[in-house]
Amino acid sequence: MIGGTTSPMENVIASIQGLSASSGDLSPLHRILKGVEETLRTDSDLQLSTLDQLDPSKHSLGYLYLLDVLTCGPVSREQASDVVLLISRFITSCDAVQIRLASDKFVSLCKRFKDRVLELNDPLRGVAPLLTAVRKVQVSTKRLTALHPDCLQLCLLSKCYKAGFSVLSDDILEVDHPRDFYLYCYYGGMICIGQKKFQKALELLYNVVTAPMHTVNAIALEAYKKYILVTLIHSGQFSISLPKCASTAVQRSLKTWCMAYTEVGNCYNEGKIRELEAVVVANSSDFEKDNNLGLVKQAVSSLYKRNILRLTQKYLTLSLQDIANMVQLANAKEAEMHVLQMIQDGQIHALINQKDGMVRFLEDPEQYKTSEMIEVMDSVIQRTIRLSKNIITMDESLSCDPLYLGKVGRERQRYDFGEDFDTVPQKFSM
Repeated sequence: MIGGTTSPMENVIASIQGLSASSGDLSPLHRILKGVEETLRTDSDLQLSTLDQLDPSKHSLGYLYLLDVLTCGPVSREQASDVVLLISRFITSCDAVQIRLASDKFVSLCKRFKDRVLELNDPLRGVAPLLTAVRKVQVSTKRLTALHPDCLQLCLLSKCYKAGFSVLSDDILEVDHPRDFYLYCYYGGMICIGQKKFQKALELLYNVVTAPMHTVNAIALEAYKKYILVTLIHSGQFSISLPKCASTAVQRSLKTWCMAYTEVGNCYNEGKIRELEAVVVANSSDFEKDNNLGLVKQAVSSLYKRNILRLTQKYLTLSLQDIANMVQLANAKEAEMHVLQMIQDGQIHALINQKDGMVRFLEDPEQYKTSEMIEVMDSVIQRTIRLSKNIITMDESLSCDPLYLGKVGRERQRYDFGEDFDTVPQKFSM
């Protein structure tokens, strides 16, 4: 016990230094810190210089509590830069095991860090620290943390799409808060759009649109608008029907709030460029307000490519001028640009004879025998196997959950399904 001549702040520092070395002492230290937290907020002895007595990599738990108190108040723009640097260094050097004991406080500190970075209009400065923070607070790669959406938001604002995409490589199976999941999928979808990875973007936006919800939220609404446009760009067709797994609230309300987008989808399906362009012009202010005008223009451009793709199924050779006439392009030069881009993107296989302006369409040369293709196929198979195992495990866990069984039992009494409805799985039976 430290003598009465020492100040409360000195006692706290001594406790942090003395109890951080052993993992067995961390829980008692955590109790001490929680007990003095309110006192720390009014202790005039706690200054930024106090942190110099601690090593953030060895005394991470105590450092976190002190840093949280020191940075929780309002700061000027000049001070914000110092706060960002201080928190950034802590995130980089802190011990993951210690900060997970106070994960809520660590998340709160990281969110404050994100806010300060945005106040400085420098989102790039926060990307690397938040990527590190996500990995340190994340107990399992299957688990979505409250920091995932913030990390993706900074990646999106700073156009660090590659860094953001690295966060999306994990299959998320555990979610605590629905809003975090909505934002994770929405921001993730936008990052994939920025990287032209439209298949992955569709998967993420689909997750938002079909997630369980009692009322349609703004995130789902914005996700559906982008979902329509990305579907057109990637798949070349639009279905007015929402996925059957979407909630009743979404089925009932979502389409009525996205009329301009469904109109674009319907015109796209008809394959008529002029009508589609007219719809875009008529609703351009709405698209611009939603920050989707660029995506709409990509959808219009994809219709030209889609119509060219249809020609490859009917003709072996065509002149560039014929292509321009058939898909309503201005001239043969524009047709050539579209064909070259499609060849580069691997959408079609063709040769252009520059002398006579003729295009010869070829068969797909891919025989699916290369080592690279085998690696791609193997990775997809392995991911499918992992997902299957995870689903089986989750199903077994849910079928033995007393809360779930109780709810199923109440539903059975309500609807009276009869003898064919078994509320107790065999595994759970005694």
